Amino acid sequence: MARYLTGMDDFLSHGAAANAGKNLHNPVFLGIERAIHEHKLSPGRRLAETDLADMFGVSRTIVRAGLQELAHAHLVTLRPNRGASVAEPSPREAREVFEARELLEPRTASEAARRATPEDIALLRRHSEEEHAALDQRDHGRALRLSGVFHTEIARIADQHTLLEMIEGLVARSALIIALYWQRESARCDSHAHRALIEALARNDSAEAGEIMRSHLVDIHTALEFTPPGPVERPLRDLLRD
Repeated sequence: MARYLTGMDDFLSHGAAANAGKNLHNPVFLGIERAIHEHKLSPGRRLAETDLADMFGVSRTIVRAGLQELAHAHLVTLRPNRGASVAEPSPREAREVFEARELLEPRTASEAARRATPEDIALLRRHSEEEHAALDQRDHGRALRLSGVFHTEIARIADQHTLLEMIEGLVARSALIIALYWQRESARCDSHAHRALIEALARNDSAEAGEIMRSHLVDIHTALEFTPPGPVERPLRDLLRD
């Protein structure tokens, strides 16, 4: 399990550094968040404290702290006498999340185009190559997580800290929404759009960067179908292991 938590590539670690505070040090928060991003845990999946304590090798106090942080991030639902489960966003919530992203992220993309350094562009290009490699290997869970980090990295380059925090939360919730409502491949983040966005950033073309981002998010939003498939249950240990 430790290898699962620490075997991140440099880009993922760099993007995660924007999340200050205890989240970076709580293995339950990190493990569950990553499993959600990679679609290893489906919406509605129960998360028993005892099982999590055993799998992560931590106390139930640490498990509860991690679950509380996940609930604060809208990734987990905590119910009295029923415990924790992966959140199940409603169609209304799904639409609101993507509408918020469509308002915020074109602005951060435009600002990122004004501020992007050669080092930023090189980092994004390496990231795009990893995303394509994951798609070529049909590792769609990792590709989705890489896609989410790409979007938060744009906000980091824009140097808009308040928007970065908001976008990080919206991207995390989007992973759940896509897990629940995507029905076809086109709902996954289009890495070709990411490449086009990188080129606009490299040219410092703020207008084009903003328009590419807006169109990209609208495409994802309109590809979602709000009739979720039935869940497929597998043991929790199998879903969280390496």
